[in-house]
This record gives sequence, C-alpha cells and structure tokens, in this order.
Amino acid sequence: MDTITPGLTAEHTFTVTDPLTAQAMGSGSLPVFATPALVALMEAAAVAAIEGRLPEGQTTVGTRIEVSHLAATPLGQTVRARAEVRAVEGRQIHFHIEAWDERQRIGEAAHTRVIVEIERFLKRLNTPPPTQP
Repeated sequence: MDTITPGLTAEHTFTVTDPLTAQAMGSGSLPVFATPALVALMEAAAVAAIEGRLPEGQTTVGTRIEVSHLAATPLGQTVRARAEVRAVEGRQIHFHIEAWDERQRIGEAAHTRVIVEIERFLKRLNTPPPTQP
C-alpha cells in the first residue's frame, strides 16, 4: 500500500455517444453527456491513477463521490477526466478529479475509494443476510 501516495495522477477519456446521453440514461431529456456518465468517467480516471499499485487479491471500490456537473457537452465531443490522489488514510484513498470537454471544464469531484480484499468482499456479497426478528 506504500505505493499509493498523494500526487499520483491519471486521465481517462470517453467520446460522447448516444448511450452516454442524459436522454438514454434516464437522467434527463436532452441528448447531452449525462451526469451518471460523467461520474463513470471520473471513477475510471481514479481507478487508472492507482492501477497496478495494489497487491494481488486487492482492489478498490468507490464509496463516495461529490460531483459538480458544470457544463453540458454535445454528442460527438471527447470528454476527459484527470484524477489525482490527494490523501491516503488507512484503506481510504481520496481523489480530486476534474473533467473537460473540447471547449471547457465540465466537472469536478471529490471521490473516495476503499481498498478491499476481493475474495472476502465477494464472499460477503454471496452470503445471505441474517434474518431479522
């Protein structure tokens, strides 16, 4: 885990296509880049920033994202997010993320990911919940 340190960065890009629009995703009625797609772009950049830096058998899961979607992006444009590790606290990794389209900055976010043991995480998912009295 010592290999994940503040200052690590990565970028991820998407091209805005029909399936990534607010209209297609059900988050609005316009054919513009959807906020849920912006969140996915931002998370992909965060994952890329720490890719290959965890021991085998570990991964991260997103637990928090506070996002501002600042501007609309039309179909066909390329959107780009840049994530930077800002802090590491135990198993939590905190990121600052900004996103742009071909014209302007379109979003920013504070994002937290938590390191998990893959096998243990999946086992817990497949265990039936305790019965409630």
